[in-house]
Amino acid sequence: MSDAVQYLLAGDPSVRWQTMRDLTDAPASAIAEARAAVATEGWGARLLALQSDDGQWDGGTYRPGWANEEQAFFDAWTATHFSLQSLMEYGLDPASDAAGTAIGRVAENVRWGYDGSRYFDGEVEPCINGVALAIGAYFQQDSSRIAATLLADQHTDGGWNCWSDEEPAAPSSFHSTICALEGLRAWGGDDDAIASALHRGEEYLLDRALLRGKSTGEYVDLRFTMPSAPVRWYYDVLRALDYMRIARPERDPRCAEAIELLRGKQLPSGLFLLENTHQGATWFEPEMEGEGFPSRWVSLYALRVLRWWDDSPAVGYER
Repeated sequence: MSDAVQYLLAGDPSVRWQTMRDLTDAPASAIAEARAAVATEGWGARLLALQSDDGQWDGGTYRPGWANEEQAFFDAWTATHFSLQSLMEYGLDPASDAAGTAIGRVAENVRWGYDGSRYFDGEVEPCINGVALAIGAYFQQDSSRIAATLLADQHTDGGWNCWSDEEPAAPSSFHSTICALEGLRAWGGDDDAIASALHRGEEYLLDRALLRGKSTGEYVDLRFTMPSAPVRWYYDVLRALDYMRIARPERDPRCAEAIELLRGKQLPSGLFLLENTHQGATWFEPEMEGEGFPSRWVSLYALRVLRWWDDSPAVGYER
């Protein structure tokens, strides 16, 4: 076992159990035991304890109750939406009592501010809806209305944009597209309409080599080349590759440039740096160190992407 994998196994239960699943040959029973600790130890337990009896985190659905909803270009990560995203990313077992209690409170009480719809019926912006649909699918909640909204909002170029009322011919956004793809794939790629939408959305990213403008061939945004964790609603190349690992297991050659970019970031230790932190209020930072230091989260994602691409022995993946 490499030193990098041993380092990941010494981390929070959320990192430990996914490392066991994706990077080792640990038996299923040991993986399940490690996963169960997410609800009782570390970041998962801390976040669960911060939920109010009304189902909310920090008094709000998308933004915390203290935030000015009219303030443009303001992000905070302590409200219900992003807290649920974190629990999903930590791998809280949906069948656990802790998940049942937390999600039951959300389903019964949490509403979107713009029209009072229940959380699992969704909002209007595809970047928000994609994450909410992934959460609903993960925690086995009926989120079919979100799926239908995303299908209706897909642009003619195959992607999605943050504003659902834009003309379908308007250019799509990498950020919105990866959120929508993750949500729809989690919800159900066997449905013909969803399968078609997924294919078109994936082609939107792949035709751009996951990084480049289709017309110019230039990087769309240098920040896309910088791995981040947690990803929130933001796009980056590692997030896209981790998605393609599941969506295109046959290894589409259009991912090759992004793979080599990622491979070039690996440190001699085998780990990867956290290169980009998405600013905003947080409950706590799920890293021992910050930006510019080795990251367990980024390293986990990057190592499993490279294992997939390099055709190592298959490791089962199930969220």
